[in-house]
Amino acid sequence: MAKKIGEILQKANLITNDQLQQALQEQKRTGERLGSLLVKMGFLAEDEILSCLSKQFGVPAIDLETFQIESSVLETIPIQTAKKYTVIPISRVGGTLTLAMADPSDIFAIEDIKFMTNFNIEPVVASERAILVAIAEQYSKKSKKRPTSAPKAEEKTVASIDYKDFSIKEDDLEDASVDDRIEAPTVDINDFEEMVKGAVDQIEVVEDEDDEVNPFEAENAPVIKLVNGILLNAVKKKVSDIHIEPYEKAYRVRYRLDGALHQVMGLPLSLRNAITSRVKIMSQLDIAEKRLPQDGRIKLKIGKRKDMDYRVSVLPTLFGEKIVMRLLDKSNLQLDMTKLGFEEESLERFREAIQSPFGMVLVTGPTGSGKTTTLYSALSSLNTPDINIMTAEDPVEFNLMGINQVQMHDDIGLNFAAALRSFLRQDPDVILVGEIRDFETAEIGIKAALTGHLVLSTLHTNDAPSTISRLINMGVEPFLVSSSVLLIVAQRLLRRLCECKQPKKVPDEIPYDVLVRAGYSEEEAHKMTQIWAPKGCPKCSNRGYKGRVALYEVMKMTANLREMVLQGASTDELRAKAEEDGMLTLRRSGLTKARDGMTSLEEVLKVTMIR
Repeated sequence: MAKKIGEILQKANLITNDQLQQALQEQKRTGERLGSLLVKMGFLAEDEILSCLSKQFGVPAIDLETFQIESSVLETIPIQTAKKYTVIPISRVGGTLTLAMADPSDIFAIEDIKFMTNFNIEPVVASERAILVAIAEQYSKKSKKRPTSAPKAEEKTVASIDYKDFSIKEDDLEDASVDDRIEAPTVDINDFEEMVKGAVDQIEVVEDEDDEVNPFEAENAPVIKLVNGILLNAVKKKVSDIHIEPYEKAYRVRYRLDGALHQVMGLPLSLRNAITSRVKIMSQLDIAEKRLPQDGRIKLKIGKRKDMDYRVSVLPTLFGEKIVMRLLDKSNLQLDMTKLGFEEESLERFREAIQSPFGMVLVTGPTGSGKTTTLYSALSSLNTPDINIMTAEDPVEFNLMGINQVQMHDDIGLNFAAALRSFLRQDPDVILVGEIRDFETAEIGIKAALTGHLVLSTLHTNDAPSTISRLINMGVEPFLVSSSVLLIVAQRLLRRLCECKQPKKVPDEIPYDVLVRAGYSEEEAHKMTQIWAPKGCPKCSNRGYKGRVALYEVMKMTANLREMVLQGASTDELRAKAEEDGMLTLRRSGLTKARDGMTSLEEVLKVTMIR
C-alpha cells in the first residue's frame, strides 16, 4: 500500500522520484507509514497529502483537531482496534458508522470493523498524526468519565479457568440465531474479546484434579479467549455442532443449526496450530499426535447452573487437523416421548414394545437423526427403582441418574460384545447397546433378548424393513431374527417451520398433481385447501425454520412378518406387508406433518423417498 500512495503523490507532482526513494529507504529502517515520513522529512505538508488522498479515493478529508466526537461513538470500536488500523470512529447515523482513516483503501480494516460492529462503514481520510493524537485524547477522556468498578480478577492460566470476560448471560441462552454470512471476514484475535463481550459470570473447564499447568495456556491467552468465545457463542446460538476447518488459504468456523451448516467466521491461518492445540488440551488429547484421528470430550460449567459437554473429534486432513465438536446440552434433552414427533398409533406400538419383558427393539437412521434421544426417552420411561438398566455406549452422550452407563474403550478390549457379556452377569432387566456393528455384538444381543432381557440398540439402515436384511447379512440366522426382534423404528430429523410460516392455497398456488406426486392420495389432495411454506422473520434469522421435528417409521414384527422372514422374503415384500399391517412410512409421516403445518412439503421431499 505504501508504494501505491507514493505513486499517487508522485503522479500529482507533489514529490519527486528521489524524494519518494529516500522516504521508502527510511520506511524500511523505521517501519513508519510513508505519508508520515514524507511530512517528517519536510517534503510535504499534511494538508497536501490529505487533499490528494481525498481526491484519489473519493472520500472527504477531515480535520480531527476541530471535530467533536461523542463518547458513545467511541464505544463502537475498542482502542486496540483503533490503534491497530490507525482509525477512529467520529459519528454514527442509524446503521452507518463514519470512520476517520489514515488509509481509506484498507479494505481489511473496513471489513473487520464492519463485522465487529454490524454497522456499514463510511470512511473519511485524516492524517496519521491527527488520528493517533485523537485516539490518545478521546479514549482517555472516555475512561475518565466511566464510573469506577471493582478490578477484574486476574485471569487464571491453570487447567480450571475463570473466564469473567466471556460472559454470555444465561437469559441469552434461550434465544439466538446464527449469522448466515457465506463469506465471513477474518477475525482479529486481539479484538475477539470485544466481539463476545457481554457475559457469563463464570466459565470453568472441568478437568482431572491431577492435571498439571500447561505452559501453552499462559503463553497464548488470546487463543484461550478465542476458543472459549467460539464454544460459548455456539451455546448461545443453540447449535448442534461446531466445525473448525483448515484449507490451503482459509481457516473457517461453521455452526450447524437445525441440521444446516452456516459459516460464521474466518480465522487467520497462522492460528491453526494454536487453536488445534488448545482444543486438544481442553479435551485431554495428545497435542503431539498430528497424524492419527483422536476423540475426546470437553466439559464446561457456564455460570452456576448450566453444564455443557462437547464431544470432540480431531481428524488429520490435507492442510491440517479438522475439529468437529458435538454439543451435548442435557437441559435440551427431550425425554418426553409424546413430544418427539410420533404419530399416535406409532407411539402406542413403540410403548407396547419397550414394556415387553424380553425381546429386541431397534432404532435405525443416519448419524444425527435423533436415535440417541429416542432411546434415552425410552429408558427414562422405564427407569424405576425396581428395574436394573445397563447401557454400553460409545460415547456416553448424557449421564442419566439411575442408569448404569458404560463407556466403550476399544483400545483395551472393552467393546460392545465384551460389555454385553459382562452385562449378562450383572442381573440386568433392560440392556442398551449403543450400536450393533458386527456379527458378534448382534449374536450376543439377540441371545440376551431370547433369555429374558429387553435389549435396545441402533443400526445404520435407510428404513425399518431393510434392517432385517442387514442383520441377516451380518450372519444372524433368520429364525433368530424372527423370534427376537419385537419392533424396528426408522427415523429422520427435518426442520420445523417457524411461527412466521405462510399458507399456500391449493390448487391455486400448489396444484393437485404436485401433491399426488409427493405421495398424497387423490382423495387427500382434493380435500386439502392449503399447505404451509416458510416465510422468514427476525426470530428465525429469515430462514423460515426454527427447531426440528422427527419422522418415525415404526414396524411391528407381526406374525405375518415373522413368517415372511423365515421364508427369506425380500425387503420390498416385507415393506409391502408392513404397510398392509398399518406401518406408516417415513414419507407418510412427513406428509402428515406437512399437512398439519409442522414442516414444509419441500423439507419432506428432501429428507424422504417414495418407496
